[in-house]
Amino acid sequence: MYATSCATLSDDMSKDSPASDMLIDSFGRLHTYLRISLTERCNLRCQYCMPAEGVELTPSPQLLSQNEIVRLANLFVSSGVEKIRLTGGEPTIRKDIEDICLQLSNLQGLKTLAMTTNGITLAKKLPKLKECGLTSVNISLDTLVPAKFEFITRRKGHERVMESINTAVDLGYNPVKVNCVVMRGLNDDEIFDFVELTREKPINVRFIEFMPFDGNVWNVKKLVPYSEMLDKVAKQFTGLKRLKDHPTDTAKNFRVDGHCGTVSFITSMTEHFCAGCNRLRLLADGNFKVCLFGPSEVSLRDPLRHGADDDELKEVIGAAVNHLMIGGSAAAFDLMGIAYDL
Repeated sequence: MYATSCATLSDDMSKDSPASDMLIDSFGRLHTYLRISLTERCNLRCQYCMPAEGVELTPSPQLLSQNEIVRLANLFVSSGVEKIRLTGGEPTIRKDIEDICLQLSNLQGLKTLAMTTNGITLAKKLPKLKECGLTSVNISLDTLVPAKFEFITRRKGHERVMESINTAVDLGYNPVKVNCVVMRGLNDDEIFDFVELTREKPINVRFIEFMPFDGNVWNVKKLVPYSEMLDKVAKQFTGLKRLKDHPTDTAKNFRVDGHCGTVSFITSMTEHFCAGCNRLRLLADGNFKVCLFGPSEVSLRDPLRHGADDDELKEVIGAAVNHLMIGGSAAAFDLMGIAYDL
C-alpha cells in the first residue's frame, strides 16, 4: 500500500528542456534546482545543527556579495535551473534579502523562488518578500511545545515561529511547508499533533528522519525511521492516502481524508533518494557543492573575482557537475545544517 519504488527521471529529461550539458552529471541526472546559502549566521543554536557557542564564521569580505550571487544565479538559470531555494544559516537575517529576492525573481526562466527559514523574523518580512517574488516557503519547527522549543534551539521564539506559519497561510502560500526533524525521546510524541496542523490549513508537515551523527559517533537511538512514523500515523488517522510524488521529490507524500493540508516523510537515513536528486548547492562563501552530503567543493568566488567571464565560470561549473561522485557515508555529514534545510 505504501510502496516507495524509485521513479524515473523522464519528466526532467524532456526533449524540449533548454538545459545545457553543464547541468547533467555523470549519472545522467539533470540538475534544475539550485540552493543558495545567503549567510552562515543563524539566530538559533539547534542542538543537532551547531554547538551552543556557534561556529567559526567566514570573514565578511570572503562571502558573496549581492551582485555576485545574482550573477552566478543567472548563469545557472540561463543554463536550465528552474528553481532556486534561499537558505543559510538563517537567510532572513541578511539585510539585503528583499533586494536579492527581487533580482532573482526577475531572472528569465526561473519558475520557483523558495526559502527555508527558522521563522523567527519571517512574519514581519514575509509580505515584502512576497512582493519581491518569493513563491514558496519552508519553515523549520521541531516542536509545538514552547519550553521544548527553547531546549532544542537554545533560544526563545516559539510564538514568533507560529506567527510566521500563520502569516504565510494568510498571505496565500499553499502549501506552507513545515519541516520537523523527529528525534526519539524528544519530539516523537508530537507526531499526531503535527499531523493535526494539516486538518484546517494548507500546511504540508514534512517529518525528517534524524541523522544521528554526534561528533564522530553514530547515535542511532534517536533515529525514528520512516516506517515507524508512517505506521503510527496510519493507525491514528483513517483514510491516509499516498500521493503521487515527482521523480525528484525528496519526500514521500500523503494526505489524510478530510484534511486541507498534507503530510510528508523525508527518509534521509532509511531510504536514500540519490537516484532522483536534481539539486546543486552554492555556499555563502562562493563554494559550489554538487552533492549536498559529499565533501567535495569548488570555488566559484575565486575565478569570479579574478575576472573570469561567463563562459569560463560555466566551464568550472560544468566540470564539477560532470565529475560528480555521490556522497552518503558517515564522513559526508560534515555540515549538518545543509542536511536539514530540505
